[in-house]
Amino acid sequence: MPDDTRLSPQLVSSILEIDAAGWDALAGVANPFVSHAFLAALERSGSVGPGTGWQATHLTLADDTGTLMAAMPLYAKSHSYGEYVFDHGWADAYERAGGRYYPKLQSAVPFTPVTGPRLLAPTDALKLALARAAADITATNSLSALHATFIEPEERPIFEAAGYLIRTDQQFHWFNKGYDDFDGFLAALSSSKRKQIRKERRSVAEAGINFRHLTGGDITEAHWDAFFDFYIDTGNRKWGQPYLNREFFSLIGETMADRILLIVAEREGEPIAGALNLIGADTLYGRYWGCVEDHANLHFETCYYQAIDWAIAHGLKCVEAGAQGPHKLARGYEPVETLSAHSIPNDSFREAVARFLRMERREVAEMGESLRDHLPFRKG
Repeated sequence: MPDDTRLSPQLVSSILEIDAAGWDALAGVANPFVSHAFLAALERSGSVGPGTGWQATHLTLADDTGTLMAAMPLYAKSHSYGEYVFDHGWADAYERAGGRYYPKLQSAVPFTPVTGPRLLAPTDALKLALARAAADITATNSLSALHATFIEPEERPIFEAAGYLIRTDQQFHWFNKGYDDFDGFLAALSSSKRKQIRKERRSVAEAGINFRHLTGGDITEAHWDAFFDFYIDTGNRKWGQPYLNREFFSLIGETMADRILLIVAEREGEPIAGALNLIGADTLYGRYWGCVEDHANLHFETCYYQAIDWAIAHGLKCVEAGAQGPHKLARGYEPVETLSAHSIPNDSFREAVARFLRMERREVAEMGESLRDHLPFRKG
């Protein structure tokens, strides 16, 4: 293994300029969002790139033979949208003090609030070299900050060793505790929650709605057409302007269909709702959903209960259903801490952010403890 002083950092303006096999060897197979195919689909479709406020600036480290040794998914950002770790208040404070907050650097998977590796390297020494190189680039270019969002817990001490500040938040994840089937999961819940979920599922079935689970070659362009209509409906209501375009879905269908689970709800043979999930090594990641008909509990069934059904049947350990949503608690999901790391070159701004984060971490921890007191599982 070469000494990290002999490694050459380089900023690369497109994932397409980086060898896919080399990138994926560093990224591993556990998390589909950091795969070369997923990031390439974002760029090839134009969902990120010129005019989007997300400009690929991926950081690589190579040895003196040019061999790729480490990589970080990295973007220059001209706004703070599509990140799910909110820093608008930081931007306002920085600019009121006379600074220029944008552009900033963001190590993340665009539009994806999913924990995953940001330091793609085989050893902790290389990961530390990568984190330090990213911080040096931020400072050398007089940028306000570099934000590495939804980092893995194992990366926390490495980012801290490189001088990054740590921020915490929480999501709600479902965990498979050895259930044989959905009824086995229900049996672990309190009687009232068990009855509630059965009632919700029954209302969807009584509306004449059936479900199909599609993956691999079973997903056709017609399915993507229908799902895009669902996605657009949700995007227009939640964000005003959806982040992803139609081409993106065709591209992931072409390049990583075996890592996709598309749950389609049908009524009278016609698709009326759908949820897009990505399949990890031990986790099912729910990402986007939408519908063209409103039915009571359709969202819960399509996004939560069908995903749990599929995860149990396929032996997965966890279902992650995206950001926010304390309502997930009543449906068997549990609060989980999420982490981000922030390199801030300006000393006075760094200290102000550090004070804020100390207070915020206490609040997040207290909220998590409070929510755990209300988990829906049977006592004893």
